[in-house]
Amino acid sequence: MSELLHHLLDEAAERDGGAAAVTQADTTLTYAELRDAARRAAAGLSERGLRRGDRMVVTAMPDARLAALLYGAARIGVVFSVVHEQVRGYVLRHILGDCEPALLVADDPEAAGTAAECGVAVAGLADAVPGPGAHGPVTEDEPLANDPACLIYTSGTTALPKAVVSTHAQMVFAARAIQDRLRYRADDTVYCPLPLSFDYGLYQLFLGAIGGSHVWLGSAAEAGPSLLANLLRSRATVLPAVPPVADGLLRMLRRGADRHPPLRLMTNTGAAMPRRVLDGLRELLPDLRVQLMFGLTECKRVSIMEPDEDLRRPGALGRPLSGTEAFTVDEHGRRLPPGETGELVVRGPHVMAGYWRRPELNEQRFPRREGLFPELRTGDYGVVDEDGYLHFRGRRDDVYKQQGFRVSAVEVEAAARRLSGVDGAAVLPPEGDRAEAVLFVTGGAEPAEVQRRLRDDLEAFKVPQRCHAVAELPVNANGKTDKKALRARLEEGVHA
Repeated sequence: MSELLHHLLDEAAERDGGAAAVTQADTTLTYAELRDAARRAAAGLSERGLRRGDRMVVTAMPDARLAALLYGAARIGVVFSVVHEQVRGYVLRHILGDCEPALLVADDPEAAGTAAECGVAVAGLADAVPGPGAHGPVTEDEPLANDPACLIYTSGTTALPKAVVSTHAQMVFAARAIQDRLRYRADDTVYCPLPLSFDYGLYQLFLGAIGGSHVWLGSAAEAGPSLLANLLRSRATVLPAVPPVADGLLRMLRRGADRHPPLRLMTNTGAAMPRRVLDGLRELLPDLRVQLMFGLTECKRVSIMEPDEDLRRPGALGRPLSGTEAFTVDEHGRRLPPGETGELVVRGPHVMAGYWRRPELNEQRFPRREGLFPELRTGDYGVVDEDGYLHFRGRRDDVYKQQGFRVSAVEVEAAARRLSGVDGAAVLPPEGDRAEAVLFVTGGAEPAEVQRRLRDDLEAFKVPQRCHAVAELPVNANGKTDKKALRARLEEGVHA
């Protein structure tokens, strides 16, 4: 029988049902309790009329019951989509209209109101994951391995987020291939400060189940004193980190903390980890090992370095996962030899099924060689060296990373242009020594007011920390915004 996503949980419960599976705040569920809660969630969704192939959107703060809800949805073939709890307004309406869910699970009144406007049923998390004895067993047939399990909405080259479709088979393969490199253990506590809307955070649940590890859910806002306190409280041994989290931990440790967490492993993906941060953490936590990774939502993970291999191979991003391959191609799609820079292409069972309802984009990003084998044209440029290690060189489009999250300049610009008093907008992504994106607007609106109102439609991490009002945006010969000229103005300190 083909392996399905919820089988990861079932296997963990069979191995050691009494082991701690997931903790959030003061609530801990063992693997047996998590499996039982997932079954109740599945039964509850069935009673609400949700069936195989239906979609469910979840916007919720970190909660141990959320893990049960996702596994329960997978059990009956309901396709789940976890969106950041800050998603609201125009973007949330777009997501609800795009995937047409049968249910929104949310405790936020504003999100519930938006769902009501869109004609989508709403349930709170407590109602979606009822307590013991609330529901009988699920009797429906299990989904197929090639059925969709998850939609992950991600920014890209369009003005609004699009959804990557992941099947059960793809997610299980990716999770097992990543675990084969990271090797989470049954005695590990994985402290996850990343939201489950971020696939890096979401997959901690699946890696934890495979390894029998204890996953402790934290908050993405924990880059200060609370992070160190929670690492100590949880006795965390594994930390999946993005640069702001790792940098925050380093600052706390350097302030003379009298206790250090027992971390043995830190992983990183989403954005390049600064060398100074790695050096500082290694100095203060001598037992810490680091594994750097490279990935995209469209295939989850491309490559992983062995522990501390970055010390021996500076600038490398590891070799492709087992059972997969990565190579570069020229502008005509022809494979390049090792050492030559080109667009990175990925092949393997972890390449996701494509974008939800985006056939033209699928043809562009997921071409099939001779009509048979799907490939992922990443839009990233890099090199694969003679030993098979990947080296990143740059991005093709205006997608950039902010606080470890992928952000689309086009999405931010479109949101700004929707505001009254804004006629034009352009975003300069972070580059060089400038770590933050910069937004330029025309039309008379005050920059601080633009930033404030953007938070009504965008997650906070997508709102540029710098905003300048200009009389007009420079254009090139094609009539497009000349970002090179804007960049020159910024460097010269001239914004008007």
